[in-house]
Amino acid sequence: MANLGGYFAFVLFLGYKCNVFADGLLYNVDISEGFGRRFDGIGGLSGGGATSKLLLNYAEPYKTQVLDYLFKPNFGASLQILKVEIGGDGQSTDGTESSHMHEPWDEAYNRGYEWWLMVEAKKRNPSIKLYGLPWTFPGWVAMGTQNPFTNATVTAHYLLKWIQGAKKYYNLDIDFLGIWNERHYDKHYIEVLRDVLDQNGFQQIQVVAADNSWFISGDVLKDQTFSKAVNVIGAHYPGTKSSKVAQLTKKPLWSSEDYSTFNDDVGGGCWARILNQNYVNGYITSTISWNLIASYYQDLPYGRDGLMTAQEPWSGHYVVESPIFLTAHTTHFTDIGWFYLKHGAGVGHLDRGGSYVTLADRHSGHLSIIIETMSHNHSVCIRPLLPPYEVKPQTATFVFQSILTNVTQLYVWRSKLRFDGSPNELFIKERSVKVVHGSVTMKLDVDEVYTLTTIDREQPKMYPKPPVSQPFNLPYTDDFEGYPVNSEAFNFVPQVGVWEIRQTGAKGHGKVNRQIMLHEGCYWCNAGSDVFIMIDVYIPSVNATSGIFLGARVTTGGCDYFSNVTASGRLKVTLKHNIWYSIGLYVKDDKASWYFDDEKVSEVKIPPKPRHGFVAYGALSYGLADYDNLRVLESPHHDADLVRRRKMRKVNEMKKFWYLSSGV
Repeated sequence: MANLGGYFAFVLFLGYKCNVFADGLLYNVDISEGFGRRFDGIGGLSGGGATSKLLLNYAEPYKTQVLDYLFKPNFGASLQILKVEIGGDGQSTDGTESSHMHEPWDEAYNRGYEWWLMVEAKKRNPSIKLYGLPWTFPGWVAMGTQNPFTNATVTAHYLLKWIQGAKKYYNLDIDFLGIWNERHYDKHYIEVLRDVLDQNGFQQIQVVAADNSWFISGDVLKDQTFSKAVNVIGAHYPGTKSSKVAQLTKKPLWSSEDYSTFNDDVGGGCWARILNQNYVNGYITSTISWNLIASYYQDLPYGRDGLMTAQEPWSGHYVVESPIFLTAHTTHFTDIGWFYLKHGAGVGHLDRGGSYVTLADRHSGHLSIIIETMSHNHSVCIRPLLPPYEVKPQTATFVFQSILTNVTQLYVWRSKLRFDGSPNELFIKERSVKVVHGSVTMKLDVDEVYTLTTIDREQPKMYPKPPVSQPFNLPYTDDFEGYPVNSEAFNFVPQVGVWEIRQTGAKGHGKVNRQIMLHEGCYWCNAGSDVFIMIDVYIPSVNATSGIFLGARVTTGGCDYFSNVTASGRLKVTLKHNIWYSIGLYVKDDKASWYFDDEKVSEVKIPPKPRHGFVAYGALSYGLADYDNLRVLESPHHDADLVRRRKMRKVNEMKKFWYLSSGV
């Protein structure tokens, strides 16, 4: 369309007529008095924490397919912002994510998976915006306290290193930077951070504060110096509302974390409603979903609270949930930098329930209207409480107060969430509608989303169905030899501490999974019922943990049974430093048995519940410990595995004796 020089001469109408629908009401759409706020995009959040962990070890082509559904323009969600956790070595909801600097002298940029995810997002959409936010910090950053702002300069330079690493090693330009997820903010630190960014050539990075509530707005209004350091005010789960004080700052207002809702159809309704009403009710110009993708075990907190689900890398199964397609109603027909029209002139509530927003590109002249009619019970989010309201079938007429001169038709896309057992209709391109005398008439039913747009796009062709869901199969083994150094082992989700693949010089133990965290950080916060878990362990004499454990039937709310042995010798076992040992835990029915070098050393009676949960291994305290040759077996294979290992141990002992006797 022609460039209209920042002024639109558009008239538009919207609404079907049908006897069962309420009589149409008029809604003005008018650009003659200017525009509303700038649209800043829709995004997803990876992290907070370890929410994308399982995606990395999906096999092709399924990994590529999932990434395309998230980031590929005009295909799936077509997200415009990717927000990631800046790993800080601490638990941040569903696991821990590694820091780029465990210690001030320990700097590496091949840890974790957020770098990989940002690269993949940029590969698909070079225009996507990148946003980093810390949940936790290594202990050295906080000077051994639980306050990361103890030394503002140290913390600012710690984040600067992350930004520089993104550019140096991955050619990634970070666009937005947060302070500390859902914790107190420090004015002095934010000002120091702004100065450090500016002094190091990152003036373009915008600071989002404070990823919590709108409370910071008061300080922004009162303090001009502080106001200059804050570019965007970001709140979490605002319930589609912003405070009057926040609006007075004239800063962009973001819902920098939202949704967090089980991604069934009610979750889809929640997402569709807040994408519109965040602006209608709160002048909120960006909405970011926690989380991007539910790629963690479902029994961890907030299972399936993502835009889609990919939690079975062993099978390749994933599910493209309804929020993906409801996102597309906005992202396929807008770009960051478009503008909302003003309230009452293209933005508002529908009289019989629902909402509408109009966005326009001042340069190309394109325009898109997104309408949602989500009913209360079919759009409840996890938080906050949603007050009662009612939505009824209706017709709606959107009247433009100018003359629509160069638009003769509008392209129509529709989604319908059905809660009667019949299939949903998601992101379907319907027949275009003629613009007659500046009007278009359509009917609106309950639980629908419509996009009417001047942009003509083809119906995206989806990938074939992925493989069917399969349980995690046993036996499962991992000797950790196939991973790059500093990476994380597949299928394991660290809950406390930091676990990385490290190279050793030990015979038979080339690469190991090492717990490398030495000090407490600054925090933010299923196998079958009968199972046999065994692993080789090594505790060094320097910077060592105080002991190790194995666990089974570990539940979401905490750990059930742990069998542990320490360097001082519990369970009547003397465990020496600098020696490899094999430890095992066998849980069957109401008994737990402990094995040391393939021999049973203890058996205890346990309560009958819980019967299911995860298996786990770990360290009793911060400090170094190496783990290798993990084996997880179903209980019927328990005895056979022990017999095999005992035979191998005897063979190895005989070899050792023969070598010594023969002088080899």
